[in-house]
Amino acid sequence: MTESESCPLTHREAIDLWFLENRAKVLDIAAFLDRLDRTGDPEDDFRIAALRNALSLLIDGQGDRTRRIQLLLSDRSSEPIEAAPTQGAFGAPLRIPEA
Repeated sequence: MTESESCPLTHREAIDLWFLENRAKVLDIAAFLDRLDRTGDPEDDFRIAALRNALSLLIDGQGDRTRRIQLLLSDRSSEPIEAAPTQGAFGAPLRIPEA
């Protein structure tokens, strides 16, 4: 099956169906980044760095964006850590400063 055969909709039908939903998601990300800018705190957080890298992949013109972004935002380590820093997930690989 070719890539064009994997979607039963035409290009125009897919745009008509999903454009407004995804426009809202882009605006939501823009608003989130604007709120961070307004905090006045220039501290670079590993999650925001990962999000910016994901946005770069999103617009790089190459295919397979979902897989590449999922891998970028996934912790692919295989060794267990001694203790989790929090109870929940971070949503991006944690960069632990080396001692």
